Amino acid sequence: MRSAVRGSRRAGYFKTDGWSPSQHNTANVITPDWNVAKGVRQMKRRLLTALLLSSALVLPAARAQAQTVAELQRQINELKAMIKAQAEAQGRGARRATPVATRPANARTTDAGTFPAAGRPIESAVAQPAVPGPVPHRFALDEPDTWYDALVPPAPELLADDPRHAGRPKTWFERLSLRGYTQLRGNEFLSGDDTAPAGRSRLRSVHDSGITDRNNFTFRRVRLIIQGDIHERVFLYIQPDFAVNVSNQAGSEVRQHFTQLRDAYADVFLDDERRTRLRFGQQKVPYGWENLQSSQNRLTLDRSDAINSAIPGERDIGITYYYTPWHVQRIWDRLAKGGQKLFGNYGAFGVGIYNGQTINRIEANNDLMTVMMATWPFELDGLGEAFRGQVLEVGGSAYRNRFRPEATFGTTTALARGFDDERVGLHAILYPQPFGLQAEWNWGRGPEYDPIARTILTKPLQGGYVQAMYKVDHSPVGPFMPYIRWQTYDGGWKVATNAPRLDTDELELGVEFQPIKSVELTLAYANMKRREANIGRFGQANGDLFRGQLQINY
Repeated sequence: MRSAVRGSRRAGYFKTDGWSPSQHNTANVITPDWNVAKGVRQMKRRLLTALLLSSALVLPAARAQAQTVAELQRQINELKAMIKAQAEAQGRGARRATPVATRPANARTTDAGTFPAAGRPIESAVAQPAVPGPVPHRFALDEPDTWYDALVPPAPELLADDPRHAGRPKTWFERLSLRGYTQLRGNEFLSGDDTAPAGRSRLRSVHDSGITDRNNFTFRRVRLIIQGDIHERVFLYIQPDFAVNVSNQAGSEVRQHFTQLRDAYADVFLDDERRTRLRFGQQKVPYGWENLQSSQNRLTLDRSDAINSAIPGERDIGITYYYTPWHVQRIWDRLAKGGQKLFGNYGAFGVGIYNGQTINRIEANNDLMTVMMATWPFELDGLGEAFRGQVLEVGGSAYRNRFRPEATFGTTTALARGFDDERVGLHAILYPQPFGLQAEWNWGRGPEYDPIARTILTKPLQGGYVQAMYKVDHSPVGPFMPYIRWQTYDGGWKVATNAPRLDTDELELGVEFQPIKSVELTLAYANMKRREANIGRFGQANGDLFRGQLQINY
């Protein structure tokens, strides 16, 4: 091999283009260590030497016979072909691994019904500058500066997107997310009026059809939520429920697990900070703090009769204006981060107009329901060390409406005339950190069946609830929160046929466990005194129930 190298030097096959004679011991002699300049050139020429030596190992037969200049030239040509193939393969790998520039998170989304308006950052819908295409590596045997990039692979990078679409914005359907929850519930009578003779009230609840003398397990809710920002200033929210009961499908027997639309609305933000917005579509009506709180977040198993009787189903079709000052949003964000059960994305101030016939009912008159609500959280740090971090939220709401209930006329059922339906309510919440209190009360008048006049009349109503809870964040069984609630209501239930009167007095004790983030278990005992929502049954039923609910969040 050494004689072959000497022969190649004499024949002029190795050139020193760009090298000065001072870089060698003699002008025409190549020393054993090549005596090249310092730095990168020395390393790269040594790399070529290593490749030449490796070629001798790969081609042992040729090495044994490479005694002539022609044989050495053939080996070099083969080596060049190998390096060229390796460079082409490397270029293809580099094109596959071309990184895609990420887009900055400069918009903010809402998580309606669960979190306040601040939400979490999302990718901007505004197109970003395109990323330059890949530059293929160049290799030349007589240019050492090209060797390293052609032979050594670059650092691996994740394949984020198609390089041909590196800078395109996400389309509206790529920006939507899917989440939901399922509630499996069981009710068991410990004692009381699970059955009763004709004309007497049985222990039943307008909120839970599973409270009967025959039921064991029921689906209380099966919800899927589609939501997302389809534009920088437009947020979409759609929520069906797959656990709705429907009557009169086979005689008097109820059929379960029908699908019903709960929410379908769009928020249009009027400013870049998303403090002000208009909400269009079927949505929750901003009356009552507990009514607005999602059942996914609510501590108790059901809403109270007194507050929920204002807007049974909590929703209607209309338009709402919401505004949230930055100071209020900052407090809500802090509470949400601490795991508090907030009332949802409904602003500090809200005013709206709606059909007024409640959820999934056709408008029955030319009168609009008008609603307004205000709520404000106060930080209590100024009251001393014992109140550090505590927040007290107070507010009120009111509405005016004309409602047409369904009424029985002989053997037929039809809409009755319109009745005045008006209320005002107050609420206060001391968030549990760790001890908390929550209370609401409302007064008003609305349609209610009068058994003496045997017709529906506009009558006064009032009622509310008081609730205490204690929040434990760390325990051997995970976070848990015990609670106790007392509620009362005396007034009509306007969405039932003939708007029957409810007479409720109930005490509930329970505890919510969350062993893992996706699972919530609520166990509760309730002492109920209720009048059945049926004009053919009178009196107040009593009973003790054990109730349980497993909620799966996804």
